[in-house]
Amino acid sequence: MPFSFGQKPSLIAYVTCGDPNLATTREIIFAAIEAGASVIELGVPFSDPVADGPVIQRASERALCNGTSLADVLKLAAEIREKHQSTGLVIFSYLNPVLRMRLAKFCKVARAAGVDGVLVTDLPIEEADDYIRETRKNELAPIFLAAPTSTDARLKAIAQESGGFVYAVSRTGVTGARQQLTQDSQDLVRRLRKFTKLPVAVGFGISTHEQFTEVGKYADGVVVGSAIVDVIERNPGKEAAAVGAFVKQLL
Repeated sequence: MPFSFGQKPSLIAYVTCGDPNLATTREIIFAAIEAGASVIELGVPFSDPVADGPVIQRASERALCNGTSLADVLKLAAEIREKHQSTGLVIFSYLNPVLRMRLAKFCKVARAAGVDGVLVTDLPIEEADDYIRETRKNELAPIFLAAPTSTDARLKAIAQESGGFVYAVSRTGVTGARQQLTQDSQDLVRRLRKFTKLPVAVGFGISTHEQFTEVGKYADGVVVGSAIVDVIERNPGKEAAAVGAFVKQLL
């Protein structure tokens, strides 16, 4: 799996696909990769994104108004893979769109599109047996969220079932850029490392070069989502160039 976690922390960049439209999303992703992003999280727009803050909620609404579907996101993944063979691609979705497509079909299409991993944000590890079986059958890495409030027993289960990397949530609550990061994420990474040799990526709230550098001291990857989506929202007509410049600034 081409999840590249080298000597310095890898940037995992999240975008809401279809915001402002699919063609622009493709250019945004190409710009992010060329600027240094190692992994791209392809966000599937959803009508009730309960884990997301207002920035990504608005992006999902715009993408849904454009008619963006899970099938569109998988087609976009194939287009990205054709141009960039070594970039990690993760489908980031809520469970409902996957179930509507049917889990088995989704996994087959995702693998054929060149996707490396899948993160279903509202699927807890305790209910994920079918999902884990189908992703592994199709050589997709099942990625799970680990929270600071998780018990050691739950972290161990997440670590054992995860593939590619483990996504450590830096704090509880919804996504969104924050001025300050808490000690919780560092403690969580330390706890996770007791149970896995997989890379650990930290996300939720990272928006500056200083925060990226701070998290990179103890994590293998740093996820930046809301801050990128905010750049897209604030730069109509210049989204790709703005995201490319922002990613360079982060690194």
